[in-house]
Amino acid sequence: MQVLITKLDHYGRGITKINDKIAFIENALPNEIVEVSITKENKKYIEGNATKIITPSKNRINSLCPYYQECGGCQLDHLSFKEENKFKEQKVKEIISKFAKIDKIEIKDIIFDEPYHYRNKVTLHQVNHKIGYYKKKTNTIIPIKSCNLLNNKLNDYLKNINTKNQEVILRLGNKTNEILDSTKDNKIISYIGNKKYQISKQSFFQVNSTITEKLYNNIKEEVNNSNAKNILDLYCGTGTIGIYISDRKNHVLGIESCKEAIDDAKKNKELNNAKNCTFKLGKVEDLTQEISKKYDTVIVDPPRSGLNKKVISKLLEITPNTIIYVSCDPVTLGRDLNNLKEKYEIKYIRPYNMFPRTYHVECLTVLHLKKNKKSIDLK
Repeated sequence: MQVLITKLDHYGRGITKINDKIAFIENALPNEIVEVSITKENKKYIEGNATKIITPSKNRINSLCPYYQECGGCQLDHLSFKEENKFKEQKVKEIISKFAKIDKIEIKDIIFDEPYHYRNKVTLHQVNHKIGYYKKKTNTIIPIKSCNLLNNKLNDYLKNINTKNQEVILRLGNKTNEILDSTKDNKIISYIGNKKYQISKQSFFQVNSTITEKLYNNIKEEVNNSNAKNILDLYCGTGTIGIYISDRKNHVLGIESCKEAIDDAKKNKELNNAKNCTFKLGKVEDLTQEISKKYDTVIVDPPRSGLNKKVISKLLEITPNTIIYVSCDPVTLGRDLNNLKEKYEIKYIRPYNMFPRTYHVECLTVLHLKKNKKSIDLK
């Protein structure tokens, strides 16, 4: 069966119509005519794979990865990097328009860097002495010798791994070149700009050090431009953002639910002599009493699920002058902006290509308090 692909969906799959149903086709690009194999069909939609490219797109490239057709780690390695960035910009615009329901939001140009060898972390799986990634939608192991997304120092390290553990997590410390190996349960030091951070196995730390520094510099610029003095850093992880922007501020309070991350944050406070930073352990929604009017700026970097409604209600109650929202999911970002828009206006949204060759995109949103707005209860 041959079909014409009209556009990409937000997961990087080609969209077409088959039997009067919308169909999502992997490994297919807009304006291509492809041969399709159907893998799933229900009442509303069809899923399939492009088994042969009859008329290729001018934006199609040959993947250099020998595992690409089997591994689920990348979705866009057949698309030129220039078009990948355009796709992610358009994706953010469409999702924010749909879920935030706000007219005339400025979406700035996407920030990007190198498409390969950017990852400082990898999770590997081991079954029957085979170590690698899971095959798409299965628990079958694809043994790998190297990965084009990984920093080459991690690729060199994984060649010599010999373990009985079912899961192995590796992290690389940039500048130090230290490698955290979860089978050894060690800690490493990594840098963002001139700040250094201790990282443990369970602690969250961005996987793309280059883009993270660009993102944090953007946050620091906004914090400095707003003359922020007292700052809340919610979902603070190892304290990376709070410490990065803490110079010449009165006080920064970070809240995080992972104990190992908070332990690292307290160590990172010492490593950077950030005496004006305090870190507390707990779920943000359980510590809303800490979210008070003394904070003029709030930075949030929540998990993919976005902000808890109790947190949004508390932010609308204390009305900080500025909210800086770091999001790894434009859908939950749009939903949360829809709940904040009554009291806040969006200065801009800037996409960051933190995860090249995948459909994922990071966003930074800067919100400023509108004048004369009353509190809203979302309970």
